[in-house]
Amino acid sequence: MTRTVLLVTHTGREEARQIAAKVIGKLGAAGIDVRVMADERHDIDIPESDGVAAVVAEGDPNAADGCELVVVIGGDGTILRGAEVARPTGTPILGVNLGHVGFLAESEVDDLGFTVDHIVKRDYVVEERMTIDVAVRNDGNQTAVGWALNEVSVEKASRERMLDLVAEIDGRALSRWGCDGVVMATPTGSTAYAFSAGGPVVWPEVEALLMVPISAHALFARPLVVAPTSVMAVTVQHRTRGAVLWCDGRRAVELPPGARVEVSRGTQPVRLARLHTAPFTDRLVAKFALPVEGWRGARS
Repeated sequence: MTRTVLLVTHTGREEARQIAAKVIGKLGAAGIDVRVMADERHDIDIPESDGVAAVVAEGDPNAADGCELVVVIGGDGTILRGAEVARPTGTPILGVNLGHVGFLAESEVDDLGFTVDHIVKRDYVVEERMTIDVAVRNDGNQTAVGWALNEVSVEKASRERMLDLVAEIDGRALSRWGCDGVVMATPTGSTAYAFSAGGPVVWPEVEALLMVPISAHALFARPLVVAPTSVMAVTVQHRTRGAVLWCDGRRAVELPPGARVEVSRGTQPVRLARLHTAPFTDRLVAKFALPVEGWRGARS
């Protein structure tokens, strides 16, 4: 049976284009077909007849159908884009980091040979990550739906005004915040926008949802960690204009006054391919360059 990998690349970076060409060549030499995105094909410097088995369109829900992996070359933003491509078919994602932190990436560009070798040998494990589903309602009518791997955020569209929001957990009002916005995140997203907003870091094995207000003017405006079965909601108050909903910072929906945003555990997870078995603590230390000098380990 023919083996196939889908490649998603941040072709706006020269380094990424060069790496993509190398990956296509190496996988092709190992007898693995490579599928690429239509809008990236001509940005990658390889001969027309060499290595590319098929070209698929952006937004095609079957783009990763029949692929054993979606290999993403870029930073976390590109990996989130890869997640959009991979999720409909449940295909695992393997990220090669070209960004700064790259929390979702599994390998660095310097490890390219190591990464390709593990792909060829199928030497990786796959773990599932929680997602969140979001629904927007207005006057009782559902006006939009979406999903996110990292977070859903309700934010102000302009700097001039604060948002007036009422937060709710499991059908009960929690607090009213004058704020710059609210982030509702998964454990995977706890090291992304929610972290920047002052939220806690949650280990990916923990099943939970996070709600983190952004610059809230209120007596009670602490980050919250709730059950994975909880439903979080935010209602835009009727005098508030200029609110926008973002899913993973990629897909936006304008929120009119009175709009209600409901967030719950996603019905379909995203699958990540892992080459390393190091504990999450080690990943946290490495990605954030945390100082651990003086640590001597557990003492008997």
